[in-house]
Amino acid sequence: MTIYVAREGIKIWRRIAMEVSVEFQIFLETWKLLLAGLLYQYVHGVAARGIHFLHRPGPVLQDLGFKILPELGPNKAYVSESFFSIIFFSFILWTFHPFIFHSKRFYTVLLWRRVLAILVTCQTLRIITFYSTQLPGPNYHCREGSQYATLPPPERMLDIFLVNARGVFYGCGDLIFSSHMIFTLVFVRTYDKYGSKRYIKMLAWLMAIIQSGLIIASRKHYSVDVIVAWYTVNLVVFFIEKNLSELPDRSSGGQPLLPVIAKEKDGRSKEETHKLLSGNSVDAADWRFRSQMNGRHLENGSLAHSEPTKNGS
Repeated sequence: MTIYVAREGIKIWRRIAMEVSVEFQIFLETWKLLLAGLLYQYVHGVAARGIHFLHRPGPVLQDLGFKILPELGPNKAYVSESFFSIIFFSFILWTFHPFIFHSKRFYTVLLWRRVLAILVTCQTLRIITFYSTQLPGPNYHCREGSQYATLPPPERMLDIFLVNARGVFYGCGDLIFSSHMIFTLVFVRTYDKYGSKRYIKMLAWLMAIIQSGLIIASRKHYSVDVIVAWYTVNLVVFFIEKNLSELPDRSSGGQPLLPVIAKEKDGRSKEETHKLLSGNSVDAADWRFRSQMNGRHLENGSLAHSEPTKNGS
């Protein structure tokens, strides 16, 4: 038993090491885009904090979702955040599963580059929208009389750029449209396209619907915020997927590595390698079949029949 565990442990370690080597070479080509996408998450947080300074509490607007779904209240506000955390961290773990399991349908770095591109686009639209019109927050901590409903004017410029956990959980004013639904729908759509388990895909869409109801029930957003998120995210995903090249499918070929660094092997140019990585074929002349028969090189993919000669002639 110990020998079996040790042997399997060595296999897993080798698999992880190989995947790290593969992904790192791709990361060297895409790290600037990935870093920009991650830094934009901070920009989005600063924008949400900035709108909190402009938020003014007022009467909660009429909302059909509020009439249908009873309010969870402060004591059960954690339900929505806990459910979202399950979706969030489950997706992150899934994107790194090729490092351990045999099923390798995508490169993790390329997948996250696509996900961040969609998130940044949706978040940019969201920032433009909630700065255009400020609505009174429907959440319990955004209503009149709450100490968190407004923020005192910043004494220093630095106060605007300080994003903390309190601002994340007690933010007000960043309503249209829901940031939680942006992440949820982007993650669900990504798994629906690149995942392999049909029942998990169905479960993921069901969780997205439940998350929508929980957001409204917790009064984090109005119903319009959730509805706008549903069609905006789907339209953004459609637009980006139409303009970006498809991710290479690793499940069919099983090739562990297609190098994309500047110093190419086997005399291939960088452009050719990118075409291979995106699934496009390069010039057929570069892949001519070459065989050797009786000291002759036969090219252009055609085979010639040669009779064996005697006496070395």
